[in-house]
Amino acid sequence: MVSEGRSADDVLLRSGGASGAGSLRSAVWAVTLGTLRWYPRLEPLAGNLLGGRKLVPVLSSLLAASLHQLEYSRNPAGVTVSSAVEAARLLRQPRAAALMNALLRRFLRERAAQLQRVDRDPAAASAHPAWLLAALRDAWPEQWQQITAANNVQAPLTLRVDLSRSSLERYCAELLAHGMTATTLPWSPTALVLAQPVAVSDLPGFADGVVSVQDAGAQLACRLLEVQPGECVLDACAAPGGKTGALLEAAGALRLTAVDIDARRLERVAENLSRLKRTARLVVADLCEDRQWWDGVAFDRILLDVPCSALGVIRRHPDIKLLRRPEDIGALARVQRRILEHCLTLLKPGGRLLYSTCSVLPAENDHVVAAVLADMPRVRGLPSSVISSLLPPDVMPCSHGVQLLPGNAALTDGFYYACLTVT
Repeated sequence: MVSEGRSADDVLLRSGGASGAGSLRSAVWAVTLGTLRWYPRLEPLAGNLLGGRKLVPVLSSLLAASLHQLEYSRNPAGVTVSSAVEAARLLRQPRAAALMNALLRRFLRERAAQLQRVDRDPAAASAHPAWLLAALRDAWPEQWQQITAANNVQAPLTLRVDLSRSSLERYCAELLAHGMTATTLPWSPTALVLAQPVAVSDLPGFADGVVSVQDAGAQLACRLLEVQPGECVLDACAAPGGKTGALLEAAGALRLTAVDIDARRLERVAENLSRLKRTARLVVADLCEDRQWWDGVAFDRILLDVPCSALGVIRRHPDIKLLRRPEDIGALARVQRRILEHCLTLLKPGGRLLYSTCSVLPAENDHVVAAVLADMPRVRGLPSSVISSLLPPDVMPCSHGVQLLPGNAALTDGFYYACLTVT
């Protein structure tokens, strides 16, 4: 179903993958996401083993998941093979059960030769689609291997502590009392990285809004915007609301308006704010088409986290490798530019707009900002010296902003930020 354009989260939640006992639920998610993470390598491997034979989609998925278990898990090989055979029988495919047994046992016998054959293709070896691998190598000729390696490793669970209600030291003590440990990041005053991931429901204070799950790189957005109490702030493209909550935690009494085009996604913002015990004005609107929601008062600060390819968060959402297409990038860049140009007309002179993506491709980042700067002479980029003290190690300077890459020393996902103002 992911191959049909649905996200892994959506498929798992709708199919019951989020239900059942905790250990079973975790196993289902781990196998699914692991298979998706390595699918660009597993698919040609399965094709070689099949030798031109075709399987119905459900059996193709079973073969890929079984190969993943054999190559990337610690499950005993015999258990994995037996489970695949039994699964084929449960799917009422008795002939496929025998074929599955033969294919998997052949892989075990010929593992080294089979993998060597697959890895002759750099795209398969890196477990990235060929178009994406080429784009990463073009954009980051010295860092692309770091990026692809990071994309193939599960990301850590990073927390954001509400410093108005706790402190990093106090919350670390609470974690320790619950048998969990975490480390701080020297450059982030709000982030903790858990030593071992856990269900959010097990986090002390999560239900009460003391702590939230948010990548440290995403937490940087709030610091770069530097909101002050009492300011009029727009959180454009706000859903699902992680950054909305962070802004309110940082400055408290903000006049914050959170806008999103999708009413159902905006409900998630409302749910997040309810848990955090924070309030904001929530508006469903198309920022480029609808101005009825706006009272004409310019904003002091605007956070613009535009819709993007999300290629910087593949390690958290490996299905992006299958869902994204090369033609998506240009289409997204056009939308990003329109939204950025419109939001800049809502910014108070001397105010600050933070343009943000979770992409690592310049086409969605520096190129968009450069085009807007060329067409809007009143817009200026803030010099890097203004924000340099806030940046983590390994940040990559760009012409108009900064780029965080997955696999960096700061332990973040991939994010781009550019600070803009108008005269």
